[in-house]
Order: sequence, then C-alpha cells, then structure tokens
Amino acid sequence: MNLTNRYPSLNGKTVFISGGASGIGASFVEAFALQGANIAFVDVLTDEAIALVAKIKQQRSDVEVKYYYCDLVDISSLKAVFTQVELELGSISILINSAASDTRHRIEEVTPQYWDNRMNINLKHYFFAIQAVQQQMKKAGGGAIINMGSMCWHDSQSGMPGYSAAKAGVEGLTRGLAKDLGQDKIRINTITPGWVMTDRQLSHWVNENTEKKIAESQCLKDYVMPADIASMALFLASDDSKHCTAQNFIVDGGWI
Repeated sequence: MNLTNRYPSLNGKTVFISGGASGIGASFVEAFALQGANIAFVDVLTDEAIALVAKIKQQRSDVEVKYYYCDLVDISSLKAVFTQVELELGSISILINSAASDTRHRIEEVTPQYWDNRMNINLKHYFFAIQAVQQQMKKAGGGAIINMGSMCWHDSQSGMPGYSAAKAGVEGLTRGLAKDLGQDKIRINTITPGWVMTDRQLSHWVNENTEKKIAESQCLKDYVMPADIASMALFLASDDSKHCTAQNFIVDGGWI
C-alpha cells in the first residue's frame, strides 16, 4: 500500500474494523496500522485474517494488530469482543463498520428468513457495534465512526434487493445517530464506494460487459481500488475532519 498522507492524530489510537480480513476491510486494517494505530478487527475468514496480521507485523512491528473471530449475526458475541478489545488495547476511538455480503439474489427467491439474514449481515450489526462502542468513545473524549454504504441503490442496481435496502438503511442510520452521538464529540459518516476492484469483485462479477459499463459510467476511467476507499477513511477518522459528521462521502470515480 502506497498512501502518501500522514495523520499524526491517528498514531496510537485504537481502531475497530469489522470484516477486516479481506477486500476493502483488509485495506482499512493495513492503512490504519501504517499510520501507527492499534487495530482490532473481526471476521469469519480465519486463514485470511492470520495472513494479514503476519503481513502487517512485517511492516509495522511497533503496532498492535489483533484478530478476533466473530460471526456478526451473533450480537452478544460482537458485544463481548468490544469488551475484550477495551481490556487488551484500551478504549476504542475509531469504529469502521465494513463487513457486508453482496451475494446476488432474485426477488422471487427471497424468503422472510433470507430477508432477515440480509438485514442482519448488512445493517443490524452496524447499529449494535455503535451502541457497544459509544461509552468507550465517550471515555476517550470523542471518536469517529465510519459506516460503509454502497452505490448500488443510488444506481438502481438489480439482483440484490436485500443488500440494496440494507445499504440504503446505512445512510439513514448515519444521519439518525449524528445528533445523539455529537453530544459526546463522536462524529459519524458514511463512505459510499463505487465499483471497487476487490478480489471478490474481480473473481465473481467483473467481465467484459462490466468493464464496459465502468468505462462508460465513471468520469475518471481508472479503476477504484480498495486503497482509494482507505484514503477517505483515514481522513474521516483523523482530527483533520473534526467538523465532518452526518455526511455521505462518495468515492466512485464520478459515476454518472
């Protein structure tokens, strides 16, 4: 990762990242560690998580990077991890709700159980992570929360109504909590990425047709990469963005 900006206010902070073992989440873990922050991240991809921790330790042996296995559908387990992180790394100052699943699904195939599953994986744990971290941030004198949205519903993308509905809810969650959290000097924002070239996207959905659509739809023709999203997250987590809250920051190459 070759990010040039440095944010001294992130050095020594404790950062919690969900879905940090792969994709954009892994980019967050690496980017914040390179800023000198201590990282706690959760995921169900244990092999990928262990490999990521080893990689970062080679780059920054002076920071703590801890992986915790957690199925985010289990809210009680998620809350227990927050308690453990505070004991091991200190109060969390930065929370990034990143974990999600954009598995495609058709309208006629969706059952009530599957719909609830989409909400649980893509929205519900965001709120309960915020609830769990609020008092830690208050003790730390404030904090920054970043929720990961999606351009899919802005673009009326088909084939995943449960995911789209949940991601629309993420922006509502950000706006709906900003005043309450602001009383404790906690900022909350959404990052809405465009089509980011993660390994998952490249292996599952990027083909000649999608490459053509990206070229036609983006004002900037270069691919949006995970590091581009991490760059925005670093700014929003740092003191440089101290008056940014309740906002949605779009990083999509100018998707029309």
